[in-house]
Amino acid sequence: MKVYSSITPVILPNDLVLKAADFAARVVNTTNYTDSNQFSKAKIQDDHMISKLGEEAVRLVYEKGHTVKGPDYEIYIGKHKSWDHDLYVDDEGLAVKTQKRSTAKRFGLSWTFQSGPYRRDSILDSPNAWVCFVEYDDTSSANCCYVYPAFRIKDLQFKDPILDKLKGYKQVVYESDLEF
Repeated sequence: MKVYSSITPVILPNDLVLKAADFAARVVNTTNYTDSNQFSKAKIQDDHMISKLGEEAVRLVYEKGHTVKGPDYEIYIGKHKSWDHDLYVDDEGLAVKTQKRSTAKRFGLSWTFQSGPYRRDSILDSPNAWVCFVEYDDTSSANCCYVYPAFRIKDLQFKDPILDKLKGYKQVVYESDLEF
């Protein structure tokens, strides 16, 4: 899976941006993140859109030479929510984590994993699982993503988030700790 060793810029076509926005608008009312201190529907909707943009960017990078399945735009309700990998590259699961540049300017470029008492990213329990990080530049109108090489969970350094209210609910990987 680690076939790339540098950051790859990707310009997303407008149709994919619209598709991600539509998905986010449809999924936002099916989620409840109060267990991780997230109450803002607008932020939840934006997070879903940014996540899909990152998945699409990774798909576009890996489609050059690989078979890619995903992203999944199905809306799942309640206990039927999917916890599958975001993408499958040559039938191997790949998680995708995306952060907006505007957020990175405030807290440092990093990617967040759920790690609370009620909700936990299952990938954290799979040391050999792959994850790909993306930075979405929301500070320009170019719809540009920066796709990082994939990493195995066991090779990452997890730290507490900067915001106190997220400690105990989330773990973070900071860009400054990545080695590639």
